[in-house]
Amino acid sequence: MLRIIVLLVGISLSRFADADTIYKIVTELSPPNQTVENHKVAGTSTELVKQITHHAGIDTEFTIYPWARAYKLAMRESNTLIYSMARTPERENYFHWIGPVALFHLGFVTNSYRDDVTITTLEHAKQYKLALQRGDVAEGVLKALGFDYVLTTDIEKSYELLIGNKVDLVLDDPRYLSSMAKELNLPQDHFKFVFDVKQLSVKGYLAANYNTSIDVINKLKLAFTEISQTDFYHQVLESAPH
Repeated sequence: MLRIIVLLVGISLSRFADADTIYKIVTELSPPNQTVENHKVAGTSTELVKQITHHAGIDTEFTIYPWARAYKLAMRESNTLIYSMARTPERENYFHWIGPVALFHLGFVTNSYRDDVTITTLEHAKQYKLALQRGDVAEGVLKALGFDYVLTTDIEKSYELLIGNKVDLVLDDPRYLSSMAKELNLPQDHFKFVFDVKQLSVKGYLAANYNTSIDVINKLKLAFTEISQTDFYHQVLESAPH
């Protein structure tokens, strides 16, 4: 009887501990998926993550960092989640993968007035100066394809180099150019998409540090399954943002 009581107390304390845990959720600035509104992390993918974590019944704290820092935090600290992250063989064993919360069709972007920037093949694009975010999946892909590039801490810094004509190209999804222009206080048509990089059509996942409680992981996966059947989920992953 005493053993049973001790076991029940242990289970109860474990549940209270889970209830008191605040799970850190990290991401990067990437409009319209991850934005900042009224000093809070917002955006379409953020809303999906909030719905998933709320449905799973866990308390969360969202923070935006440069991508490389967000990635290191999520890889090193238990009870830390990250989004929207490409699922690659190199990353596979460091995380629990909850599910996709974004879809990217990435390609080269330049300023709309840059009529001198014309690209018909990937090889042709190598003549132009390119900015990428440090630690982004595109860095590895384009390096393997023989590209040279300038590394920045986040996508906003890459766009700032483009706006100032310090580089000729950045990488982004054509659906998101007007959102980025708005974020940077520019006309919606300031940027133009010039070439689709087929190798960079990727899903962006919500993932959790590998040492996070398996009970919490299971709750998150179950919540994702339910949220992924909603109209809003399909709108975020399949439709152009408004």
